[in-house]
Amino acid sequence: MLEMRESCERCKTPFPMDSIDAMICRYECTFCEPCVSGPLNGHCPNCGGNLQPRPKRVQK
Repeated sequence: MLEMRESCERCKTPFPMDSIDAMICRYECTFCEPCVSGPLNGHCPNCGGNLQPRPKRVQK
């Protein structure tokens, strides 16, 4: 199951589970969209992979 981290690993911006600003790599490193589109230039600083929008998890 996908680990839903609660904040950006770079700037610590918090993410609710349904956040549209959370971006992840293949190893589930999690960053906010402003960090990804700015200083990270679309790539994970940990593995070098591309960062994509994280799927939303709907609370039941």
